[in-house]
Amino acid sequence: MRNLIVVSILLYLLSFDVDGKTILIDEPVVKGTVYSKDAQPVIGAHIVVFGSLITTATDLDGRFELFNLKPGNYELEISAIGYQKVSHRIQVRDTGFFDITIVFENEEVLIPEILIIGKSDRLLSKTPGSASYISSKELSLINPLSGNEALRRSPGIHVPDEEGVGMRANIGIRGLDPDRSRSLLILEDGIPVALAPYGEPEMYYTPPIDRMSGIEILKGSGQILYGPQTIGGVINYLTQSPPAEVAGKIRFQASGGGYLNTLFNYGNTINKTGFQITLLKKRADKVGLTAFDITDLNAKLVLNLSEKTSISIKTGFYDEISNSTYIGLTQTMYDQEGQDFVHMAPEDKLEVRRYSFSANHEYRFNSQAKLKTTAFAYTTTRNWRRQDFSSNGSSNSKPGNWTGVTWGDESVPDGAIYMRNSTGNRNRQFEVTGLETRLEVKHHLMGFDHELKTGIRYLYEIAHEQRVNGSKYNVSSGNLVEDEDRTGNAISLYLQNLTKLSDQVEIHLGLRFEQFDYEREISRRTFVIANENQIRDTILLKNNQIDQLIPGAGFTWKPLPNLSIYGGVHQGFAPPRTKDAISNTGEVYNLDAEKSVNYELGLRSAPFRGIEFELTAFYMDFSNQIIPVSESSGGLGSGLVNGGSTIHQGVEGGLKMNISDLTGWSQTSVLFDFNLTGVDAHFSGDRHKNEVPLSGNSTPYAPKILINSALSIQHMGGLGLRLTTNYVGQQYADELNTIEASPDGRNGLIPAYHTFDGNVFYMHNAWNTTFTLGVKNLTNERYIVNRRPQGIRVGLPRWVHFGVEYRF
Repeated sequence: MRNLIVVSILLYLLSFDVDGKTILIDEPVVKGTVYSKDAQPVIGAHIVVFGSLITTATDLDGRFELFNLKPGNYELEISAIGYQKVSHRIQVRDTGFFDITIVFENEEVLIPEILIIGKSDRLLSKTPGSASYISSKELSLINPLSGNEALRRSPGIHVPDEEGVGMRANIGIRGLDPDRSRSLLILEDGIPVALAPYGEPEMYYTPPIDRMSGIEILKGSGQILYGPQTIGGVINYLTQSPPAEVAGKIRFQASGGGYLNTLFNYGNTINKTGFQITLLKKRADKVGLTAFDITDLNAKLVLNLSEKTSISIKTGFYDEISNSTYIGLTQTMYDQEGQDFVHMAPEDKLEVRRYSFSANHEYRFNSQAKLKTTAFAYTTTRNWRRQDFSSNGSSNSKPGNWTGVTWGDESVPDGAIYMRNSTGNRNRQFEVTGLETRLEVKHHLMGFDHELKTGIRYLYEIAHEQRVNGSKYNVSSGNLVEDEDRTGNAISLYLQNLTKLSDQVEIHLGLRFEQFDYEREISRRTFVIANENQIRDTILLKNNQIDQLIPGAGFTWKPLPNLSIYGGVHQGFAPPRTKDAISNTGEVYNLDAEKSVNYELGLRSAPFRGIEFELTAFYMDFSNQIIPVSESSGGLGSGLVNGGSTIHQGVEGGLKMNISDLTGWSQTSVLFDFNLTGVDAHFSGDRHKNEVPLSGNSTPYAPKILINSALSIQHMGGLGLRLTTNYVGQQYADELNTIEASPDGRNGLIPAYHTFDGNVFYMHNAWNTTFTLGVKNLTNERYIVNRRPQGIRVGLPRWVHFGVEYRF
């Protein structure tokens, strides 16, 4: 570990004025307790010592300790979510001891919002399962180009890049297929963001990481409250809340290829009314093979109507134009090198536009009960022009509308691609509305304290889809060949009760009921008449319904003050896509919902100062995992079938070391962390493909080993360094576990790869300005990151960027 510490800088002390109230402490170890004004201990409050990099947080009893303080005068800043910051001056002497009591007298504007972990539980003390929280500070240290970089900081998560900048996240958890993040529930401030959460849960829009203040990730039985997808987990992107006083920032980042990223953020609170406005604008002419232009505007308003009632309103607008494409390299092109980032279909064009609105109302009956109501609506338009192409096959027969452009090697069957003078325009519009009411009650029953959460959620969604075939390689108009609407109505009822059996043991029991009515109405499609394809108008209307009870149970046990053991079991659930459950001929396939039984057992511990770790064993038994054959996963676009049984088992863990605490350094902060995931995901049932049995084969895109680690060094003078490494083990691209690469590049082994990122920053406190210089892929590693959607994607080469952030 010492060999990794490459910076040791001479340090200095800042002197502080001690006018006003001073607390005298006669011993260099400072201890204290933080309370709310109603005498409740505040968990997870942050204590910062000005003039140093010494920080700490309160434990489950609201207690904290500060070490390595030399005799002198200091000022402490104490902050916690939901409270206004307070300051305390202290004087440390050589002898004696004094216990500080700090009380938050004033609360911030109360913000009604939906969190999956909770404001007071950032220590994850009450979470009955594996969970992660990626803080705003961690996001700033990562300085991410893509949100994928941040998500990889959580154990168990595999995020293969598609275009390199994270516009479309493909997230897999514990060996689940990452294609379009279908196995997860993705939220922003508690609101779903998928195109259609039940019938088409694809992530063609991913919340930009640039404007996030944190990410919550929940993988255990606690996710039973949320839905519909509770197979892999829940990810909740958190945006910044209105500040207690005027605050904001302007951030600018730039790099080669015309990359520019500008963010403006401003907020304030006036008379218990807070607001926050964020504008993001980023573009590039070429990052990897992608050009894009993104505008993202969000506004949040919080009204504290009374001591019992508060309302928050949030609106958002997102507009993206990019040259995203499905076509990738053939294996022959990859082997020849020199063409990793050539855009084979330069006229491909994806337009995504999204409008969103949500309103949260919270009424607090008393300190023991509150009612939360959330209403939301959003629309997403996703129009994608993609040039047609065909493989050379074994005959090198060129299509009749060949443009004259050929990629790859014609001497190899399926090793070349002929670009066609036509397009397929896949135009879709989605509308989603929802309403949820949740009651939270703390009560005492049969001699035990309980916390009950129960509610009802309604969601309506409709998808309008058209396919227009163009007769030129660069047109968005043409012949309408497909036209349909898919609608869904869903109702969810849920309850979860936490029972505190003792100060050490808590039991969590939950139950959710899901009902999903879906319908597919086809107005135009292709018919085969007299052995010829004919496009005709039609009226095909079919519907179906899925009902499902989803139970879950978990526990947390705290046998020692610094040790928490947790475990749980819950049923995973995900409805089939409407487009796959009802065929384009109107046949109802009666696909079952994707179901599993998920088990977890783990522990969290801080055995001594400066060391924290978490270790979780998991076992996921799928009675019916649906293997995608969508175009984005390299398939035909529809026709998912019940995939049969699969098993996902393994261990994931994380270690955090505050080396400064271990060594006694007060002017330099050195942090190290290491996350490891080992997973075995394989087919277990009697399933065949091309008459080949699949039992025992690994599921696609499920690397057995994932490692992510980071070293952060920061001196109180403002200079800092961050090194991050990411390792992804080998994986298969198909169910047959094909090792030899296919000439078209779509199947074959994906070798393991290892990347390093670096970030140097300087914080000029007098200017409230931070300067950054970052390098992605320091060693310029060349590796295959994906063989989807339709060919090889190569990871980004070495990429250097710089930035400036001014805070006010």
